[in-house]
Amino acid sequence: MGKNRREKREEEREGFASKRSAQYRTRNLKAIGILSGIGVIVAFACFEFITSTNNIPGAPENAGKLGDEHIHASMLTKIFGDKFDYATPNYQVKTSWIHFENQDGDTIHRHSTGVDLEFLFNSMNIALDDKCFVFPDGRQFCTNNDYTLQFYINQQKVEDIRKYIVQEDDRILITYGNDDQEAIDKQLAELNAQTINRL
Repeated sequence: MGKNRREKREEEREGFASKRSAQYRTRNLKAIGILSGIGVIVAFACFEFITSTNNIPGAPENAGKLGDEHIHASMLTKIFGDKFDYATPNYQVKTSWIHFENQDGDTIHRHSTGVDLEFLFNSMNIALDDKCFVFPDGRQFCTNNDYTLQFYINQQKVEDIRKYIVQEDDRILITYGNDDQEAIDKQLAELNAQTINRL
């Protein structure tokens, strides 16, 4: 009789232990399932955030994915014959989309499709249109009766560069003053001699 009770208690204990073990296993499997689901949702949200420019604050309006291109072009800006220096910290890497970097003020790096020069200048707080080049401190260089703001892309004169999307090895000249064609040709030659930094 004592044996039967003991066996019965052992069976109850074993039953209770296996029941408890099954409950822990079920609870753990549910927790793993829920955490896996959360992980998948977070991974998908991160992927969407990284690949969609619409969700990134400050993204250019018509840009593709950040990093889908890495284009290099050379720029020279001359104001009354003096070279404007984009190599200073005030003009270096103001946005990831398009910028000057590594203390190089000659090479533009564009890191996404659809990013125009207007976005570059806006990021550096330089106001630019077809008539005026305005420094962040407010100094203005505008076309008037005596001086002219001119733009050249790959040796060709253009009226405006704001909506231009730089292509690999482009050479862009912005010049302000009363320079004749000989002086412009010298500036274009200086631009062509600039090294394009592809790092």
